[in-house]
Order: sequence, then C-alpha cells, then structure tokens
Amino acid sequence: MIDYDGRRFRKAGGGDGTEARYRQDGDLVWADFTGGAVRRGAVTGRCEPDGTLRLAYTMVLAGGEIISGRTVNTPRQDPDGRIVLREEWERFGEHAASGVSYLEEVR
Repeated sequence: MIDYDGRRFRKAGGGDGTEARYRQDGDLVWADFTGGAVRRGAVTGRCEPDGTLRLAYTMVLAGGEIISGRTVNTPRQDPDGRIVLREEWERFGEHAASGVSYLEEVR
C-alpha cells in the first residue's frame, strides 16, 4: 500500500494553483485543498492495497458554487519517483459532469 500521509498533489502541469495535502491512517485517507478557483475543498475515502484511492469530495468555488462528487484515483510513478494519480471523477447535482484528470505529487 502506498503511504499518502504528508504528500502534496496538484493538477498535472501546474494547474491553477490548487494544492492538496493528504493525510492517512491505515486505509483511511483525507485531504484539504485550496487555491485557484477553489475557496475550500476536501476529500475523504479509502486507500486500496494497490494504492488506488476511492474518495468523496466537496468544494466551494470562487464563484460561490458548491459541488460534490466521487473519484477513483489510480497511482503510477514517474521516472523521478513522484506519484501521478489518474483521477476518474464524477460530479453530482446541478453541476453534474464526469471526466478524467491527472494529479502530480509536489516535492
């Protein structure tokens, strides 16, 4: 199992400045994030034995929108040893959408 505790992630390529710091206790994983268009966000979920994260998320955006959803993040390692997460996400409610994005570890 990958230990995510203390690791920081952002959208691949630098993104919009949003950054998350992950915490972990056993298979329980959570993170808070801010920056860019996100005033405040949080994820909570589980880490599978292979390092895959199954998370629920909530965010308040700069425009006042409140969004929530779920995501499955599959890890891989870059040649430099950083973790990259392939994030398959689904947003619920009036802002419903789905897609794939990538998060990269910040060192």
